[in-house]
Amino acid sequence: MVHIFGPVPSRRLGRSLGIDLVPFKTCTYDCIYCQLGRTTLKTVQRKEWFPLDEIVDELREKLSTHPDYITLAGSGEPTLYSRLGELIEKIRSFTDIPLAVLTNGSLLWQKDVRRELMGADLIVPSLDAGSPGMFHAVNRPHQEITFERMIQGLIDLKQEYRGEYRLEVFLLGGHTALRAEARRIAECADLIRPDEIQLNTVTRPPAEDYAAGVSRPRLERIADLFVPRATIIADYRGIHEESEFTVARDTVFQMIERRPCTLEDIAGGLGIHPNEAVKHVGELLALGNVEQLEPAQGKAFFRVIHR
Repeated sequence: MVHIFGPVPSRRLGRSLGIDLVPFKTCTYDCIYCQLGRTTLKTVQRKEWFPLDEIVDELREKLSTHPDYITLAGSGEPTLYSRLGELIEKIRSFTDIPLAVLTNGSLLWQKDVRRELMGADLIVPSLDAGSPGMFHAVNRPHQEITFERMIQGLIDLKQEYRGEYRLEVFLLGGHTALRAEARRIAECADLIRPDEIQLNTVTRPPAEDYAAGVSRPRLERIADLFVPRATIIADYRGIHEESEFTVARDTVFQMIERRPCTLEDIAGGLGIHPNEAVKHVGELLALGNVEQLEPAQGKAFFRVIHR
């Protein structure tokens, strides 16, 4: 499977079957907190990165796994896929499994992008900053994406879309978790008026080591700034206890046990999607079974903790 990964357990979506629509780390942003590392191709060019029929054929093969959601997400920004609307229509034609789109929201100011998303059951765009300065510091967007464009796109989507709209707010210690900055984000959320606001933070190794996570008590206090009160979705303790996931996690552990590995080593060596490698390593870190070494030549290695 090249474009389909999972199902993987998701706190938000249950058993989620992911569809990756763009090459690895092709994105409109270069977020400092990204669990997949730095963006290698920052672009706003929308195109058919992979053949649509190839993606659909792969998806049909995996529907026997009975996921709770089919999720357009992956290792880059899904709205960069130019045939997004056609893909959603095709999926709708052969399955009634709910369809979710996880997007950074950066291209929603474009009418054609919003129009193509109308067939989804659930859209979860991101809002990581409440001011232009913080937007550039945290998201490091492509030069064509301004803070004002991004916010207006989020507002316009809510006015046009009839499905479920959840806004994810990713908070960082020393950046957006400062009360003044969090208030600015809450004020922007008031303009957007999503159905639900979800707070998240760093729980897996980020692209930049200065992208710090926020404690649960701190998130609880920030949640009160939002109306309605925000829901905390950060996965502090791990949720991946399904047998199919624990078997794969043990395989990842055994690989790291042989020698320290990067996420790229794990994904390539086991033939799994980078997102799955991230989730397995994140769970092993949460369990205290592995630790992250100091980055070497820009790459983070993980090794087993021997007790």
